[in-house]
Amino acid sequence: MIKNTILFLVMTLLLASHKPKEQGLKDIFKDSYHIGVALNRWQVTSDDPKAKSVIENNFNSLSPENGLKWERVHPDPDRFNFEFGDEYVALGEKMRAFTIGHCLVWHQQVPDWVFEDEVGDLVGKDVLYSRMENHIQTVAGRYKGKINGWDVVNEAFNEDGSFRESKWFQIAGKDFIKEAFRNAQKADPDAELYYNDYNVWRASKRKGILDFAKEMKAEGIKIDAIGMQGHYQLESPTLEEIEQGIIDIHEAGFKVMITELDVDVLPRPRRAEGADLNMNFANSDEYNPYKEGITPEAEAKLAQRYEDIFAIYEKHKDKITRVTFWGLSDRNSWLNNFPVRGRTNYPLPFDRNLDPKKEVFEKLAGVVK
Repeated sequence: MIKNTILFLVMTLLLASHKPKEQGLKDIFKDSYHIGVALNRWQVTSDDPKAKSVIENNFNSLSPENGLKWERVHPDPDRFNFEFGDEYVALGEKMRAFTIGHCLVWHQQVPDWVFEDEVGDLVGKDVLYSRMENHIQTVAGRYKGKINGWDVVNEAFNEDGSFRESKWFQIAGKDFIKEAFRNAQKADPDAELYYNDYNVWRASKRKGILDFAKEMKAEGIKIDAIGMQGHYQLESPTLEEIEQGIIDIHEAGFKVMITELDVDVLPRPRRAEGADLNMNFANSDEYNPYKEGITPEAEAKLAQRYEDIFAIYEKHKDKITRVTFWGLSDRNSWLNNFPVRGRTNYPLPFDRNLDPKKEVFEKLAGVVK
């Protein structure tokens, strides 16, 4: 009797030790596209076993959330800071991930010295191009062969398809975009080069982007893909708008990448749309209804929204090469502070404790069956 009991316990322990590993996101979509995540400094360097496990088990592509933006990596004319970049690239190599560089040229998070002379006046086009070339050659050149693709230019268009009146545009006109791509290609000829923007689901904005991307391509300038930032809400944009964006980019001759996916479950001020960081509102109970935790009804809506979105992605997986979530978990999501500061948001598949949201995962697994 004792022998049988011991044998039973041993067999139970052996079976438990060989319990199949739960499917991670990259396993669910292994036959579809890369599944990526944007990481901050702590997540890249963390020794926390749970964080490391979530990253390694769920993602096969990495993006740097803010660590490679100009103000972080090149704060002064003669000073570069590669501490984060080196650690980030090392993690990508360790994971054998498809590693993204984000981003070389943007109107946000750029030091004033890039655009101004010693008295604060805007510099001329030649000076700006020289500073751009130095930045791109130094940063992209350092990671040549280690970063697989770069968001070369970020958010250079308005909602109507016109060019954003950034300091880049004020000084150099639309050609600053072409110059950035030329420099990126010189820095690493083998890296993929992307244009990245939000609200690409909007037809007017998308037309402006694609017309200019085709113009660059006709001039022999390398541009491989259009990044469609996926900053969505529960009911906006429509699935039809998302799908048409994918189709149009593909038919224009470019790869499609979903670069910054999350779903805002909280109400927004009517004027807040997209991901324009210049727009921000003060906190209030009206815009922060789930301070003590999301309701089951709201989480069910989140899961359904993810299912509907990924059903579109799966339908067009021949056109899409990567889907990247913008953040590892709800705790660190930028949507806790945008477009309303200090909220408690729930936009990602992992909760504040880095636990997977069961209903979201079930819905996503069901999409590919």
